[in-house]
Amino acid sequence: AGINFFDTANIYAGGTSEEVTGRAIRDFARRDEVVIATKAHGPWGQGPNQSGLSRKALMQAIDDSLRRLGTDYVDLYQIHRWDNNTPIEETLEALNEIVRAGKARYIGASSMHARQFQKALFVSRQNGWAQFVSMQNYVNLIYREEEREMLPLCREEGIGVIPWSPLARGKLTRPAGEETLRSETDPIIQALYTKMAENDAEVIGAVESVAKQRGIPMAHVAIAWLLAKEGITAPIIGVSKMSQLEDALSSLEVNLGEEEIARLEAPYQPHPVMGF
Repeated sequence: AGINFFDTANIYAGGTSEEVTGRAIRDFARRDEVVIATKAHGPWGQGPNQSGLSRKALMQAIDDSLRRLGTDYVDLYQIHRWDNNTPIEETLEALNEIVRAGKARYIGASSMHARQFQKALFVSRQNGWAQFVSMQNYVNLIYREEEREMLPLCREEGIGVIPWSPLARGKLTRPAGEETLRSETDPIIQALYTKMAENDAEVIGAVESVAKQRGIPMAHVAIAWLLAKEGITAPIIGVSKMSQLEDALSSLEVNLGEEEIARLEAPYQPHPVMGF
C-alpha cells in the first residue's frame, strides 16, 4: 500500500507501542526504507526527571526509545507538548545535541499554541540549532481552529503538517448520536467533544450526507476533506482492525468537489482554542 511512516511515542501503552513498532519493522521492512517517528514529554516513570522536556529528561527519553524500538536512530523526534516548566532554550539545545549525535535525523513538534511554536522556531533559528520540520496537531472537520494561525504559520515556514485524530476518535465515521463503548468511556473523548456537541452533530450530519450521496463510508469523506486542505502533508491514522486501514487507504481515491467541501464546512462554528 506504500505505507512507510510509523508514528509512536514513549508513553503509548507504557512504551510497548515502541517495542511492537520496532519488532514489526525488523520483521517486515528494511530500516532505511521506512520513517520512524516518536515523541517525548509525558511521564514514562515515577522519577522527577522522567517527564517534560528538560535536558536530562530528553537525553534519557531518546535512549530509552531507541532501545525499545531496536534502532540506533529515529527519523523524526517530536516534542509531544509544550513544557511550561522548562525554558524553551534548554529544550531546543538538547534536541540539537540529539540530532548532532545521530540519534535523530530531524525534529518535530506536536499540539501547542501557534505563538509557542513561533517562539521555538525563532529561538532555534537565532542559535543555529536544528529546526523543526513538522507539526503534529489536532485538525479535523469538527475542530478547525488550527486554520486560524497554526496552518498558515506552517505553510509560511515550509513545515510539514501531520494531523492526529483526523476522524475525531471515530466520531466522523458514524452518524451523530451513535455511540460505541469507547466513546462512552474514553475520558479524552469526553473532554474534547462535550462542549460543542450540538454543532459537532451538524458537521457530522454533513459528512453523512456527502457519504450517502457518493455511496462511500463517512471515513472516506472526512479523510479526503483533510487531504484537500492546503498545507496538509499526511494525517496520522490509528487503526485497531484491518477494515479501518482499508478505509483510510481507500480515502486516497476520493477527490471532493468544491460544492461538497463547502457543504462539509458550512455548519462549523468556532470552538474554544485548545493548545493542549
